[in-house]
Amino acid sequence: MPTNNDPKLMSGNANPPLAEAIARRMSVHRGILTKLVDARVERFNDGEVFVEVFENVRGEDMYIIQSTSNPANDNLMELLVMADALRRSSAGHITAVIPYFGYARQDRRTKARTPITAKLVANMLVEAGVQRVLTMDLHATQIQGFFDIPVDNLYASPIFALDIEHHFKDQRDDLMIVSPDVGGVARARELAKRIDAPLSIVDKRREKAGEVAEMTIIGNVEGKTCLIVDDLCDTAGTLCKAADLLMEKGAKEVHSYITHGVLSGPAVERITNSQMKSLVITDTIQATVPVEECSNIRVVPTAPLFAQAILNTWNGTSVSSLFDRETLIPIYEGHYHQS
Repeated sequence: MPTNNDPKLMSGNANPPLAEAIARRMSVHRGILTKLVDARVERFNDGEVFVEVFENVRGEDMYIIQSTSNPANDNLMELLVMADALRRSSAGHITAVIPYFGYARQDRRTKARTPITAKLVANMLVEAGVQRVLTMDLHATQIQGFFDIPVDNLYASPIFALDIEHHFKDQRDDLMIVSPDVGGVARARELAKRIDAPLSIVDKRREKAGEVAEMTIIGNVEGKTCLIVDDLCDTAGTLCKAADLLMEKGAKEVHSYITHGVLSGPAVERITNSQMKSLVITDTIQATVPVEECSNIRVVPTAPLFAQAILNTWNGTSVSSLFDRETLIPIYEGHYHQS
């Protein structure tokens, strides 16, 4: 049943520009001005998080917008404290909008005596008072099962498909989607189906985390414009090596479409010096100054999608309808002009 109250948005410090963009898009969609709830999310001198909400939220449908990106622990703690503040203020319903869900890479025990931190984070969110989670491109989709509350996992591939149709419309016959590892094949195949392109796979073997020992290409990429697709890019080591290997195997060009631009350490320098012509990321993680200044990194917006998803959950209508191209085109009207 739709609520009688308007949805209210609250933002932490992880990605204020995205939160403000979502509020603007919701204002456009509804024709009613939507503002972020007046609150302060600060730290004491010793680093403790403190939250104070300056508006009445009793019985309200609240949406906390907060990626748990770097610094992951600080941003996660902000999210937990905001949820607790709203719960203790008698908010009617609390949804955590987590564009980038940190700790998602720790979704299983890979060795003896290691944690499953993604499950721990899920428990903490529920205990803090979160009643629904809205996120994008979870690193491991089974994390949805770690929660006993509804989890809506949005996908970037429909947005990427629109972007590819716009920027590569003259190269459609030469496109090849590439998965940078066997584990990402399902994600890459989804995008390949959307743009009707073939699929290739990079098989990599790791000696230890962050270091790739050996890579081979499954599929013929000669003369192709290769689009590497993945959910996140951290240090960009694997991505740049994959681009080099694809060029060695005869690829005409290499571009990458990555949902979450973590881009830590030497990532931006590696991308700048790599053979990749472009890296396309979304704004689920706020871009740093080096990322913004990098000439071959481009950011596509997710605010239109998140704004509509929030309105759909608030109205009690389908979120999965946003995966359809026909639904998405009007939402992104003005960003991409369809030919």
